[in-house]
Amino acid sequence: QVQLVESGGGLVQAGGSLRLSCAASGRTFSSYAAGWFRQAPGKERAFVAAISRSGGSTYYADSVKGRSTISRDNAKNTVYLQMNSLKPEDTAVYYCAGTVAVVPATTQYQYDYWGQGTQVTVSS
Repeated sequence: QVQLVESGGGLVQAGGSLRLSCAASGRTFSSYAAGWFRQAPGKERAFVAAISRSGGSTYYADSVKGRSTISRDNAKNTVYLQMNSLKPEDTAVYYCAGTVAVVPATTQYQYDYWGQGTQVTVSS
């Protein structure tokens, strides 16, 4: 069993940056690939980025590619999502997730563990 807790969300102006963190506890998180998803009001949960167990492979949704970087520090059991050049359309609740599947795991149904989410609001 793995517990995930996100942090780092907040209110930021368009063009700004945020770094989200996802702290894992329980089983060693290096045994799991990880991903970030987001859900805006009235919309389905959408894939943002994924990273392999070692951190050597990363994958991004087209909507954030070039503006975001997913990374992990397995010694700290933590996964990060650095988001730059934020846009109002990036406003959503962001969720961290863990999976035993081999990346790229780009659908929510491939993930076994989820955090509670952190709100990101980008003002225009």
